[in-house]
Amino acid sequence: MSENHDPATAIGSVSHYFTHLSVAAVQLDEPLRVGDRIHIVGHTTDLVQSVDSMQVDHQPIEQASPGDDVALHVDDHVREHDKIYREESASEETPAT
Repeated sequence: MSENHDPATAIGSVSHYFTHLSVAAVQLDEPLRVGDRIHIVGHTTDLVQSVDSMQVDHQPIEQASPGDDVALHVDDHVREHDKIYREESASEETPAT
């Protein structure tokens, strides 16, 4: 899927997973916006997806700040302590010269 990530570059971690809702409770260390592409990695987790929706206290939000606890809809099962990384989009990557 994606290259290995340095754990120091994680933007947050999963604190809980709600199976019946496919929602991960996430504690953020860096800002996150709807539309960002993320990579969730753990011992048995390897999921790349876009942030389609995010909530704080059951209210939809467009962006979250470091220290926020947010709920993210996820495409697959994730686990507590999985790390979340921001994926670089093709437009942000610098072409090789």
